[in-house]
Amino acid sequence: MQRKLNENSNQAIPKEKRNPKTKEDSSAYINKRKNLLEKEEVKEKNLDLQSIKTRVDTIHIDGLKRTKDDIIKAQVTDLFKAKDFQDVIIHAHRVKGKLESLGCFRSVGVYIDTSEGPHATPDGVEVTFTVHEMRRLVGGINTMVGNNEGSVIIGAKAPNLFGRGERLQMEYSHGTKSSTNINVSAVKPLVDSWLHTVLTASVYNTTSDFPWSGFNQCDKGLLLDIGFNPDGAGILKHNLQYEATYRKIVCSKQASFRVREQCGPNLKSAFRHICSIDKRDSSIFPTIGSLVQFSSEVAGLGGDIGFIKNELIMQANWSPHEYFTFQLGLQSGLLRGINNDKKINIADRFFLGGPLNLRGFDMRGCGPRDDNNSLGGDAYWAAALHLYTPLPFRPGRNGIGDLFRLHGFINGGNVAEFSFNFANDLKKNMEIFTENIRSSVGGGIVMKLGNVARVELNLVMPLRFMKNDVLRPVQFGIGLQYL
Repeated sequence: MQRKLNENSNQAIPKEKRNPKTKEDSSAYINKRKNLLEKEEVKEKNLDLQSIKTRVDTIHIDGLKRTKDDIIKAQVTDLFKAKDFQDVIIHAHRVKGKLESLGCFRSVGVYIDTSEGPHATPDGVEVTFTVHEMRRLVGGINTMVGNNEGSVIIGAKAPNLFGRGERLQMEYSHGTKSSTNINVSAVKPLVDSWLHTVLTASVYNTTSDFPWSGFNQCDKGLLLDIGFNPDGAGILKHNLQYEATYRKIVCSKQASFRVREQCGPNLKSAFRHICSIDKRDSSIFPTIGSLVQFSSEVAGLGGDIGFIKNELIMQANWSPHEYFTFQLGLQSGLLRGINNDKKINIADRFFLGGPLNLRGFDMRGCGPRDDNNSLGGDAYWAAALHLYTPLPFRPGRNGIGDLFRLHGFINGGNVAEFSFNFANDLKKNMEIFTENIRSSVGGGIVMKLGNVARVELNLVMPLRFMKNDVLRPVQFGIGLQYL
């Protein structure tokens, strides 16, 4: 028998069940029962967006002032290729990313509505992008994290100078290790190119201190860079660079003779090609994906420095379980001279050791040394196997706790002077893979610092090392790139 329930009356409730709390109990029961009935009647419906035929009739851009129409058209034309509603959403998201990457706008919003007006089609929609352009001059003070060094940066930028994404920027930075950098750059994106080309010209003045090698270095130079992004998604990147640098190397009072003989001014003129394929889901705490980066540099077309330098960086990540991520990293490099007229300077050699490099060893703590000064090498290799897990009991899950990981690793490598008479010294050169190998094992805690750097605190036990190596069983590191 159905009864009409009323929150303000208890007439439908049997007399023997009435008590002073009946009114409140009945109200709670009624509401609970009503909610259950409503949930049973509501059925989930899956909507297939691909089955909704859609055509983009019109694209509106609201908020344009200085930005020219031609570069906007080059970014949004792909949206007209959408054939269903799912395509519209995907293409609109891509166009939003392209507009944001121009460097012209502070924010970009997207709205999709049905098409109206005399030219509207039955399946037509209108897509509106609402943009807010950047001011003509912006600046600020912030911090930057380098390889085991922090810096304060004072910068100013004039974005979208001529309405096509051009910008002029200037930066001054001062590091915690007395390093300074002044950089003035002009950037011109060729947004209508299928290669997504970006042209950059920079002049700079940089001062750096290398106490582990007994010298400091001052560079004044020019850098021209042409960047290509053929896939448009940032996975495949090419950079062609030319760099002309006047370098002045000054040795410290404790520098060894082999360091002193390489000090003084020199001029370096070099061409460089950098190719990278990055399929990782994150650059700091990746769980899947791989990275391959190869760089090749040729110096000697002018100046008194001459060499050919190649370097390879590889990384692979896989997660067999939500709580376990394995990471395998590999780095190697080879440096050789061109002829006897051009020399190789200590500033161009490879160095190994450090909290984000070969852990368990001091900065530049491995390899050839002279009077406690690291001299570097002509060839090196290093490999590391990592295991990352979340913090125990997951404190701060989906919040601040996700910025931390527990970290276990084993790494090893070697750096040495190389002989390039391969016909006679092949066996000697192969000793870099069999003799004097350094290795260590350890663990600690890793913290994600924004999306640009990581901080490590590790306890390390060196397993194999040489007599002259400098060991560090407790190590703190902060930086951008790591082994």
